[in-house]
Amino acid sequence: MVGFFARVYAGMRTGLTATHVVPRAPLLTHGIDMVYCHRMSIIKKPEEQKNKDDGGKDLDSVNSSEKAMGSVDICPSPYTDFRSGASWRIFRIMAEFIEGFEFLADLKKEVSIFGSARVPATDRWYKEARKLGNLLGRAGFTIITGGGPGIMEAGNRGATEAGATSVGLNIELPNEQRVNRYVRKPKSFHYFFTRKVMLSVSSQAYIFFPGGYGTLDECMELITLIQTKKMCKIPIVCVGKDFWGGYFSWVREAMVKNEYVSAEDLNLFTIVDSAEEAFGALKDTLERPYF
Repeated sequence: MVGFFARVYAGMRTGLTATHVVPRAPLLTHGIDMVYCHRMSIIKKPEEQKNKDDGGKDLDSVNSSEKAMGSVDICPSPYTDFRSGASWRIFRIMAEFIEGFEFLADLKKEVSIFGSARVPATDRWYKEARKLGNLLGRAGFTIITGGGPGIMEAGNRGATEAGATSVGLNIELPNEQRVNRYVRKPKSFHYFFTRKVMLSVSSQAYIFFPGGYGTLDECMELITLIQTKKMCKIPIVCVGKDFWGGYFSWVREAMVKNEYVSAEDLNLFTIVDSAEEAFGALKDTLERPYF
């Protein structure tokens, strides 16, 4: 497989056709055609100029400019940008996972902090996230956030002020999300789902401050993975009793009462109200392997 990609890449660099790179296997032709469509042509010999194709059409009827070049383009028109095809996207997804795991491999004692990107520096939860990042940083933890503003910035800021490793896993958006100035080890992702995996895959604890749909999505997914035993039990700490208390009260009334989830599932997370409480719940957690 490595040899195949090397030959494809070599062909792209040198301008060779698909047939020079790899035989046309049925399972590979779609991806190869997308990459090499604009490079493939049939070279006509002089004695073949008057031959007819299977449909009875004279080859001389092709565009005069093509005749002058001595070739007939066999690709459909208009041409398809190879980057828009499923095969190329799969390779890009694979690359993001590989680069992400390599990026995280040397980090130690990671803790991921989630929360709203919209809170200002004067907000109570910004201040608590900054304080928690500082407490964890002084205790030797690595702080991982989504790299953006708000709660993410606060966590990175506290870690940087403590001299700890401050990591930001950013997402590329049409209206670009800026990487906050307190990130010291940045990494950007094109796909939300690869970024989400990297935010959680190596951390030994997850901290959720008040936030919007994205924060709730990440929190519920991690609780679900632990509930279904698809990953080991990792401490999940939700900071802000007023914010999280209302949501989990609804879970208790609507889900537990109707037996959509078990009462024991409410033990998969802890709700606290301050940076100090959160730190106390996390300070003795142990390093963990990937999932």
